[in-house]
Amino acid sequence: MSLIPLEIKVNGRDLKTEVEAHWSLLRFLREGLGLLGTREGCGKGDCGTCTVLLDGDPVMACIMFAFQAGGKHVTTIEGVAEGERLDVVQRCFVEKGAIQCGFCTPAMVLVAKALLARAAAPSRQEIRQAIAGVLCRCTGYKKIVDAVEAAAVERGR
Repeated sequence: MSLIPLEIKVNGRDLKTEVEAHWSLLRFLREGLGLLGTREGCGKGDCGTCTVLLDGDPVMACIMFAFQAGGKHVTTIEGVAEGERLDVVQRCFVEKGAIQCGFCTPAMVLVAKALLARAAAPSRQEIRQAIAGVLCRCTGYKKIVDAVEAAAVERGR
């Protein structure tokens, strides 16, 4: 086992640790930190369910080595809510029924947050393009698009 020093910020918390050189960011988050909201779907970057934000941009944690995130800020679904208070995107997902089995939901929420950070009022087409990298087998995407659109409207108030 080859360990690599890692300085990283996860959900606002500065960490100094060591990580096995071959560990993916996904494995580090789940096994190293116990952050189980980041899901493993395909394990090869096809389904997007492992998406987290790296310095605000969506990345697939299953195809990135943990050490590659060194010096950066990672946001997982556990870092979105403020205590017991859901983020507007999370709340809109619940209100619009955009959650079915919930497997893709953490990734969808994070992708939506990244989109809304760079586009205050995205079109439905822009929302569809943003979430296209995260596969959902339950909802047909309409309710997800509705939820992101509602979150944009609410944030704009």
